[in-house]
Amino acid sequence: MRAHWMLLELGLEYDSHPIQARSGETLSEEFLRINPRHKIPVLRHGSFVLTESAAIIQYLSDTFADSARLYVPRDARQRAALGEWCYFIATELDAAGLYIMRRHDALKSTYGDAPVAVESASQYFQHNLEAMAACIKDGEYLFGERFSAADILLMTCLDWAASCSVSVSERFSRYRHRTAARPAYQAARARNFAAQ
Repeated sequence: MRAHWMLLELGLEYDSHPIQARSGETLSEEFLRINPRHKIPVLRHGSFVLTESAAIIQYLSDTFADSARLYVPRDARQRAALGEWCYFIATELDAAGLYIMRRHDALKSTYGDAPVAVESASQYFQHNLEAMAACIKDGEYLFGERFSAADILLMTCLDWAASCSVSVSERFSRYRHRTAARPAYQAARARNFAAQ
């Protein structure tokens, strides 16, 4: 979803080769030549191959974005501030919160049922999300009026939270509703979830 969304925000044409997670497709010889870690997504830009959704959207933004439309800092401190939010969202909200919930609730048949871990991860997610609340002004994104890679990460985490029935504050509900109205978000959802 994240890679599709950034590509569409940037108005880039691209070829997509859908591969489903946990289908075994990422263990094929062909795929392992591209990404030996057998994870999706993978971006191939010419001979350059990049994995990890956060790195992909950051690369696309840095390489192709018009800084009048998207927040693409060129100053080292501003880049660090953007990176700080991207890393926080990817590690604290997604990996340490949502991923645990997904593994031990929606995928418990594969990873095992762990209701205490799920509840703890939900609380951890909500605590860290609220730590971000002051940065979200009504009618704006994380870096003001311009949308950024960090917003894609945050929005996809909010979508996952909703699918896991995790409640969020009204501030984040408004942010999610406003962000979901972006045409590129809607087009990315249609492309990414077309096979489901």
